[in-house]
Amino acid sequence: MDLLAELTARRALCIIRAPAIPDPAGLAATLVDAGLPIVEFALTTPDAPRLIERASTVEGLILGAGTVLTDQDARDAISAGATFLLTPGLRPSVAEEARRQNVPLILGAMTPTEVATAMDLGAAAVKVFPAARLGPAYFGDLHGPYPDIPLVATGGITTANAADFLAGGALAVTAGSGVVGPALAAESRLAEIAERAKEFVAAVAATA
Repeated sequence: MDLLAELTARRALCIIRAPAIPDPAGLAATLVDAGLPIVEFALTTPDAPRLIERASTVEGLILGAGTVLTDQDARDAISAGATFLLTPGLRPSVAEEARRQNVPLILGAMTPTEVATAMDLGAAAVKVFPAARLGPAYFGDLHGPYPDIPLVATGGITTANAADFLAGGALAVTAGSGVVGPALAAESRLAEIAERAKEFVAAVAATA
């Protein structure tokens, strides 16, 4: 799986973070059907590796693990079926484990120095967080010194502002609680999630 190629084609991914997810496979399938197949399960969700394992059978799903903080987190997520990893910040031990297992990694960063360090550590792309606080223009600013670094806008991205971040220079944007709200996931309100996901995908497609 070429994660960078998938991000370039889709321009969106979805993070799932909830107090409980009773039907991870159903939730993942809902997102795939809605046109949002790149999905990460945050390891802050209880029993996340088991959820990843249960979701891994969904056809068409590009499955990742987010909020990966340690090399053990990375090993657990990969063993469960994660095909890519994301971190909230620079995590050299996670980068080393991802490299050892040949699994693509998106490292989190905010400052220009952190963005460069993430690439030095082997990141396939850099997750810039918190994007909404930094604003769309910040991505254009980063592309001044780093024109070829793929940036993923994360944090506060909605259907209303996703296009602005893509136009500003982000390769892709991350749908979060605005699409898969914690309560919606915990209560398996899949129809509502599907509608929100389709709206987010449409917002992203409008920039094509």
